[in-house]
Amino acid sequence: MKELPKTYDPKAVEDRIYGLWLEGKYFRGVRDPQKEPFTIVIPPPNVTSQLHIGHACDNTLQDILIRFKRMQGYAALWVPGTDHAGIATQVKVEAQLRKEGLTRYDLGRERFVERVWEWKNNYGSQIINQLKKLGSSCDWERERFTMDEGCSRAVREVFVNLYKKGLIYKGSRIVNWCPDCVTALSNEEVNYEEQASHLWHIRYPVKGLPGSFVVVATTRPETMLGDTAVAVNPEDERYAALVGKTVILPLMDREIPIIADEYVEKEFGTGCVKITPAHDPNDFEVGRRHNLPSLRIMDDKGYINELGGKYRGLRRDEARKAVVADLEKEGLLVKVEDYAHNAGVCYRCGSNVEPIVSPQWFVKMKPLAEPAIAAVKEGRIRFVPERFAKIYLNWMENVHDWCISRQLWWGHQIPAWYCEDCGHVNVAKEDPERCERCGGRRLRRDEDVLDTWFSSALWPFSTLGWPDDTEDIKFFYPTSVLVTAYDIIFFWVARMIFSGLEHTGREPFNTVFIHGLVRDSEGRKMSKSLGNGVDPLEMIEQYGADALRMNMVSGVSPGNDMRFFSAKCEAYRNFANKLWNASRFVMMNLTIDKNELPDPGGLKLEDKWILSKLNRLIAEVTENIERYELGIAAGKIYDFIWDSYCDWYIELTKTRLNGDDEDSRLGAQRVLCWVLTETLKLLHPFMPFITEEIWQALPHDGEALIVAAWPKSSEALNFSAEEAEMESIMAAIKAVRTLRSERGVPPSRRPRLIVVTEKTETFAGGIPFLKKLAFAGEVELARAVPENAGEMAAAVTEDARLFMPMAELVDVEKELERISRELKKAEENYAKLAAKLQSEGFLSKAPESVVAAEREKAAKLSALMENLRESERNLKALK
Repeated sequence: MKELPKTYDPKAVEDRIYGLWLEGKYFRGVRDPQKEPFTIVIPPPNVTSQLHIGHACDNTLQDILIRFKRMQGYAALWVPGTDHAGIATQVKVEAQLRKEGLTRYDLGRERFVERVWEWKNNYGSQIINQLKKLGSSCDWERERFTMDEGCSRAVREVFVNLYKKGLIYKGSRIVNWCPDCVTALSNEEVNYEEQASHLWHIRYPVKGLPGSFVVVATTRPETMLGDTAVAVNPEDERYAALVGKTVILPLMDREIPIIADEYVEKEFGTGCVKITPAHDPNDFEVGRRHNLPSLRIMDDKGYINELGGKYRGLRRDEARKAVVADLEKEGLLVKVEDYAHNAGVCYRCGSNVEPIVSPQWFVKMKPLAEPAIAAVKEGRIRFVPERFAKIYLNWMENVHDWCISRQLWWGHQIPAWYCEDCGHVNVAKEDPERCERCGGRRLRRDEDVLDTWFSSALWPFSTLGWPDDTEDIKFFYPTSVLVTAYDIIFFWVARMIFSGLEHTGREPFNTVFIHGLVRDSEGRKMSKSLGNGVDPLEMIEQYGADALRMNMVSGVSPGNDMRFFSAKCEAYRNFANKLWNASRFVMMNLTIDKNELPDPGGLKLEDKWILSKLNRLIAEVTENIERYELGIAAGKIYDFIWDSYCDWYIELTKTRLNGDDEDSRLGAQRVLCWVLTETLKLLHPFMPFITEEIWQALPHDGEALIVAAWPKSSEALNFSAEEAEMESIMAAIKAVRTLRSERGVPPSRRPRLIVVTEKTETFAGGIPFLKKLAFAGEVELARAVPENAGEMAAAVTEDARLFMPMAELVDVEKELERISRELKKAEENYAKLAAKLQSEGFLSKAPESVVAAEREKAAKLSALMENLRESERNLKALK
């Protein structure tokens, strides 16, 4: 048994303990037919990422679950890895090139991609090393990357299979376009923010009716250069005579028709709407219904192109100013109104997204969504909390086709080749040498890459060896639980579900455990602009990883956002110190070398009390973790260690540890050591480093706490009667301590204590504790209130009335005030309970056990009030 240093230093412990785990290969996920598998795949952080507080939260929760299941005896596997993060990584490397005075075009595609791989190999493991600092017990031998050979093969397999089924197609559709990142974006990659703008009202002259105009309003006047119609509602009588006529498009002198379409709302604005099919998703649909031409007047970088007439070469914001100025000059600008609206912005760079018509690759979503909807509705996949299933279903039931092509160089290049001879599109798992239709050799590969989320959607099965039917797939798939924040339900969770069902025929996981976002202490989102971000590595450096982990989970319920307070890290560091000091005390008093409980006959009242409380704690914590109530579980363990074990049980055993009765001394040692060891097991998933360090120093069987067996509750350790007796004694001790504290009585003064109770046998066994912990002198047990009770300071518990001679110890007025406050509180609580117990609604709906418990509470409150009133009467008699 090694001796623990005087103080706990996380810096001296954490790296060494992590090395112990790695050396022992305790993180390895091993296929064992004798065990039930439990699998988690990590939400792969971007290869560009630094560990941020969201990662710390997400990975702490996963690590708690995997450590718990590993200790329960499951074949536990936590698959780690990183995501290639198309746009983010390309932007990083392009920024590097700019410092060298270069662009990606100077290098060319092949050399640029080599540069990105070089960057990834140099910096990509940074976040993995940071996850290790947090204590993450992933199977690092299985680390994957979304562009490694196996994942890339899976991507090709999926693309080709979906294409052959007609579920992937290429077409010119309206897409979200970022002119700064120069790529298409899916709907989920567009954020919306309120922006202050204007509404420009513009006259469009009606051809053949001199002096006649229709007025349209727009927030994007530069797009009028691509208008191909003006639309009105078919039931709008104001414009019925104009339908079929034409207007002259201002500034462009182009004739465009006036059409009728139900899309137009009569009550909105003037009831006339400009139709720009190439630059608005709704207009695009109107254009398709009316066979309107689609004129794209903007290039990929947001500059007006040759179809924009004299505005060619102007960027979109410059073009807007020029168009408005010219409209005003020609007297066609009716008015300009201030207007606030939700504008779509790029999730990556924050630039305003431009809806444009562009040839892109899409996944046809409806056939894929239907089985994914059924999987959740039928309960084969459940969300925790359940309310997030509704969000998922709402999105899936209204899903649009998914734009999967991106105009980048870094990523999975689309496996499609265009034949220069016959125009056929060749889609293949292997690079073709000839056109499958005409045999021609002049093939040109599509330059676009796939959306990053396309490969991430395959993560639960591609990481286990799919498309091969590997032993890992057979044993570890489907995975058990996915842990993620609610903000990527659409990005990732939904796509994994339909991908798993489509490509493996099975759900990718059984449970989706949703957690909230980590916000600052004021509830604001953490961001660079606000400067309110928290560096988890700094928290680890200052307080230790265990303190940060407890901060991430304690007091947090599934699905809800949490506020981060660094003071909580300090509080949990103090908790670690408390546990460390208690463990040192236990070890300094141990002469045993085997960790086992004494025979039941040798257990004292206090032993049975702590064992019974621990037994119930084991059952409750196990159930809480199984129900993903990790914050509740952490809180219960914390309270047990701090209060029951450290503040009470250790104090209750000190006399025995220093006494002459060897059997009693050894019994106290055994219970102290056994309870501490079992409690360390419960705490280990939450605070792995300090628990492993202490466990290694205690008498133990096995190599490491990380692979020790999870505790199980036992009916043999259910001492409910003895537990209740000890709680009665403790309540008396607390009451006397409070009474002494309120009066400023020093510990050195030990007045006589009279305990009036019906439970004399219980309190007879507690006399030594009352003397030691309540600083009592002689303790007298009685069934009746002493005749001179009015001359005594009194305290009341549910089972006893406690009296100490007042003499000069008591200020009668203050004592009456205290009793009055307690009585008022008891009366208020009793009134609430009485009202509840008189409610027909409560009595008819609540379970019988709940009603009985409430009645028991009311009876105890009634007894407490009577005791308080009697004490009050006695004190008043002194005045």
